[in-house]
Amino acid sequence: MTRFTDRVNVGDIKETKEGYLVATARVARTGVQLYLAKELGDIALSAGFSPDDVVRVYRHPDQVFADATLNSITRVPVTLDHPPESVTAESWSRYSVGEVGDTYSKDSEWIIVNPMVKDAGAIQAARTTHKEISMGYEAGIVRARDGIDADFEMTDIRMNHLALVRQGRAGHQARIGDSWGAAPFQDFQPGDKPITAEGGRMSDQLKTVVLGDRAVQVAVADVAAIEQFKADSAKALKDAQDAHAAAIAAKDEQIGKLKADLQTAQDAAKIDVDALVAARSELVSKVKAIDAKIDPAGKSDAELRKAAVAAKLGDAMVKDASDAEITGMFKAIAKDAKPGNPVADAIARGVQPAGDAATAMADAWRGSVEDINAWRTQKEA
Repeated sequence: MTRFTDRVNVGDIKETKEGYLVATARVARTGVQLYLAKELGDIALSAGFSPDDVVRVYRHPDQVFADATLNSITRVPVTLDHPPESVTAESWSRYSVGEVGDTYSKDSEWIIVNPMVKDAGAIQAARTTHKEISMGYEAGIVRARDGIDADFEMTDIRMNHLALVRQGRAGHQARIGDSWGAAPFQDFQPGDKPITAEGGRMSDQLKTVVLGDRAVQVAVADVAAIEQFKADSAKALKDAQDAHAAAIAAKDEQIGKLKADLQTAQDAAKIDVDALVAARSELVSKVKAIDAKIDPAGKSDAELRKAAVAAKLGDAMVKDASDAEITGMFKAIAKDAKPGNPVADAIARGVQPAGDAATAMADAWRGSVEDINAWRTQKEA
């Protein structure tokens, strides 16, 4: 026996005075439905079908409306979504949120029942998120009888539960995602008997092909073109995905290189300020030792060395000389120069006025001398 689920819209609903929800639901039908061969198990594969082939399964009225089938539909539990196992006396309390009534009716192709939902949470779900119902049942699968335009038939249909399921479908994954049994993706020939053509069978000029999560009948002559189109589309999609992945990889590689270059630049930009200050101070001290009149303000290291060499050896020595030559000459004249010690000099000489202070001091000295001389001149007179 194979587990199956069918999904349909719930019919009219009403609420009892106790707050229970009662629906009128069409839950099983006759006719042909389409499945993938892999959903039917070994019988389809042993019949020569590939796993993704579409197969037609016929539910004959003599099976749908058999007494055993009809008797199995009464009093089955109502569940919220399909449970992962068959509902039995041992699992009923875990899964049941209501039950199907003990009466049923039939029309030409449906079994009609009145499920009642008693759990408050399930009632809320039935009004919002779980607006469809899906019958969970077991059935046998056999090769179709002669004269039936299908690959297989269902036999011995036995209902297990009726599930409230989420509204709407989301393609193939949602179709088989109820986790209880195989679900058809199309009612290909609804009604109490197959729609036939040409003497009671479908025309040999038509063939079923799968497009997305649907199966359609097309002319045999068009099947090859359709399958080629599907293959080309799949290849184009894969090529686009591969190209996108390659572009992302190239961009990531470029980003990695830029990060490495940035780190290298940051490392190179790290400057030892203390070392630079010390080196500059040493250079200025040597230049001053060679010629104290040289003002280092605004001059580069190369300019200071050039000024010191010119002061010591003359301008002709530095004319047209390269920086490297001037550096060599500077080292030669600086090796014997004794840099002064500003602190020691200040202690030895005392604080010496400079700039405006020096000028003011000189003026004061001259003035005092002139005053003395003027007094002497007056005394002698």
